[in-house]
Amino acid sequence: MVSFMRCHNSDCAMFSDSRDAPSKVGWIPSLPIRFGFPQKDLQLSMKPTSPIHTFQVCHVMEPNQNNWLRSGWIQRQAAQRVYVEMRFTLRDCNSIPWVSGTCKETFNLFYLQTNEPLPAATRFRPSDYSKVDTIAADESFTQTDLGDRVLRLNTEVREVGPVTQNGFYLAFQDVGACIALVSVKVFYKRCPSTLRNLASFPDTVPHMDSSSLVEVRGACVENAEERDTPKLYCGADGDWLVPLGHCICSIGHEEMDGFCGACNPGFFKAIAGNTKCSKCPLHSSSHDQAGTLCHCDKGFYRALKDPTTMACTRPPSAPRNLVSLINDTALFLRWMPPSDLGGRKDITYNVLCQRCDGSDGDGMTQCEACEPDLRFIPRALGLTGTSVAILDFASHTNYTFHVEAMNGVSGLVLSALNRMNCLFCGNIKCIPKSQLLFIIFDCFARLQEQEQLSYSSTRTKSTSVVVTGLRPSTVYVFHVRARTAAGYTAYSSNFEFETAADGMNVKEWELRSVVYSVSNGHTVSVLTFCLPVPFSGIKTYVDPDTYEDPTQAVEEFAKEIVPSYICIERVIGAGEFGEVCSGYLRIPGRMDISVAIKTLKGGYMDQHRRDFLREASIMGQFNNPNIIRLEGVVTNSRPVMIVVEYMENGALDSFLRTRDGQFTVLQLVGMLRGIAVGMTYLSDMGYVHRDLAARNILVDENLVCKVSDFGMSRVLEDDSEAAYTTTGGKIPIRWTAPEAIAYGKFSSASDIWSYGIVMWEVMSYGERPYWEMSNQDVILSIDEGYRLPAPMGCPVTLHQLMLHCWQKEWSQRPRFNEVLSFLDKLTINPSSLLTLVNDVQSYSHSPEELPDYPLFISIGDWLDSIKMSQYKNNFLAGGYTTLDSISTMSIE
Repeated sequence: MVSFMRCHNSDCAMFSDSRDAPSKVGWIPSLPIRFGFPQKDLQLSMKPTSPIHTFQVCHVMEPNQNNWLRSGWIQRQAAQRVYVEMRFTLRDCNSIPWVSGTCKETFNLFYLQTNEPLPAATRFRPSDYSKVDTIAADESFTQTDLGDRVLRLNTEVREVGPVTQNGFYLAFQDVGACIALVSVKVFYKRCPSTLRNLASFPDTVPHMDSSSLVEVRGACVENAEERDTPKLYCGADGDWLVPLGHCICSIGHEEMDGFCGACNPGFFKAIAGNTKCSKCPLHSSSHDQAGTLCHCDKGFYRALKDPTTMACTRPPSAPRNLVSLINDTALFLRWMPPSDLGGRKDITYNVLCQRCDGSDGDGMTQCEACEPDLRFIPRALGLTGTSVAILDFASHTNYTFHVEAMNGVSGLVLSALNRMNCLFCGNIKCIPKSQLLFIIFDCFARLQEQEQLSYSSTRTKSTSVVVTGLRPSTVYVFHVRARTAAGYTAYSSNFEFETAADGMNVKEWELRSVVYSVSNGHTVSVLTFCLPVPFSGIKTYVDPDTYEDPTQAVEEFAKEIVPSYICIERVIGAGEFGEVCSGYLRIPGRMDISVAIKTLKGGYMDQHRRDFLREASIMGQFNNPNIIRLEGVVTNSRPVMIVVEYMENGALDSFLRTRDGQFTVLQLVGMLRGIAVGMTYLSDMGYVHRDLAARNILVDENLVCKVSDFGMSRVLEDDSEAAYTTTGGKIPIRWTAPEAIAYGKFSSASDIWSYGIVMWEVMSYGERPYWEMSNQDVILSIDEGYRLPAPMGCPVTLHQLMLHCWQKEWSQRPRFNEVLSFLDKLTINPSSLLTLVNDVQSYSHSPEELPDYPLFISIGDWLDSIKMSQYKNNFLAGGYTTLDSISTMSIE
């Protein structure tokens, strides 16, 4: 029997090897044809003590040689393509003396397929065999080699097949060579079993067609599950190709050297994936292997909405230092937070009241819940602050108040340790409700143009308000509200007035003695205001950070969207807080709107949620065609989402890089103008962006550019020249003004510097500012006066504007409304864009060397501005036709 051994590539699946003993391999001469391959032991110099069995023939002196050697029957089994490796040595005919012309230096390889071994008495018929190839030697030996006992072995491999029947025979024909057949190895190729991407793949035999790959589906290893169907393809040479799909470790298991091992005690893994097991959070533990959840230690708990990665917590201790203050109208309770918050931040307080009216016959005090009309301001349950005002007491009555601290796990345990009492007696003077007065802390006034959505608001502690900058013949509407110990009241009813048509009293109006009724109808008070309030028809930006509760800013400026109205189609990117998707907003009765949806990933802390929604409370205050539009938010369900309009062409920098040279200069100026419109709007609102860059400008299908990404933005103070000073965080060095880098001073002037960089990005089709310079080199170079040179094909006027945006002294930079006016003049007068920087040999790259004409297009504009219009003809006659030519004028 011929042995059947498997291997890979050079150690491929081997049927037989004639280096074994002849009786083991089964080689036989083919009779009755003359057999000229005598079996001999040949002593080779490479192994002097180990003889090798060979078949030799050397009948070169006799003509018409036809010698045959046939193998035993070799069973095919799984093979479809069979390879034969032959090692042999052959003598050079020229080295044999007196040899005739019949000497050959080749032999032939044949094969025969059969389903069963041939009977022993079957006569050998060469015509039944199919020829594979004629085998020639690369190297032959001579008589000298024989004397030195050095034989040169040749190795040749031939493919046999395709083999379709159960087995086959090999046959070797000699036609007159002097040859020794040292070994014959018969094998086939296969793709060996392997592990890839946590899936196992079995031994696989390639197809007969060498161009066809065998698709093999893998099976996930133990404790793993399919995420995408794992596949490999077996190639003709026995190599695995094109891995697809993968498995992931199940819950409670992690990847270890290609397998999924159980999490050790003290560790857990709650979701399937190829992440490592996590150590149990604080105050929790797992005692067994393959833990999917760490159980809380005794006395600690985890709320239903808490992620499994969160530490176990406990209810808070009792509030501290509860004090009461009573006057003729109300009781004020104040307390300090618990000394032990239980490891959580979601602390709320409940104020519970009992009314006690004496004792029963057994001497026990009779107490009952307070009457429903006892009023708590802002409320009795779920307080986030540490004070409450209580109104509408009955006289001569004892009240007992319990103030309890609660957090997310308080409902899981019954305990009185988080409660403290406040007991006081009656004799509260009863006053009619119509005479109750509030202590006013401060007031808010809001002014709105009739028929307009925008409004201006201000906050004051004084008794009147002065409104300036009003337009003639315009109707304005005032609303006011107060903040008292009881919290914020609702806005008052409208107070309307109209400015004069002749401009009188337009510059300044003073509003006094406004009668304000509290919206609940219980109190009446007279409020007046005074504070100069700039008003230009554009509402003033309100910083969400000024709100005591940031969620109030979201509620005031962003519209809540029903989650079922949102249809998510695909993921288009990843943001700081989670994925960014595209889809549609389908509100009943309205057309579908293409939107982008920012989601807040799970496992977030309260601070993450506030930071995420902060951008929505900022965007919700803007209404401009060149500012990204906020459609609304989803805050009452998970995931938390911010929904904005969808911009088909994405970020401006990548949009330009993929379309290098495809736009006219006028089109690029149009893009810059759109950005300037948006920034003018923000600047007029007293708003500083701080991260203006082409990557934060989005482009819609009509090439309209809109300012976005308000994560780094801050508000200016009322003084238009004031700046926000940072306290830390990353700064985009290449886009940031020197004073902002050095001193953390951000202003509209620093946004202008950034706008100049955006201009350079647009004109260079998205090149990286300052190329490969390090941030430190950029800072040093700017400080030494270096400025970015003009991009190829950039008009002189645009690069001049860039350089003026990059003035070192921030007060010398133009304002956004001036930049917008300048770009409008360029659009009206396209000929001003014809002169390119590349055509001006002596053009300066330093803003300190610029002539003082940053915002004029023509000689005439410049002369008009300096009251020298009468000299226009003189300049033209002297050959000074462009602003750039003025910089070359001498005193003469």
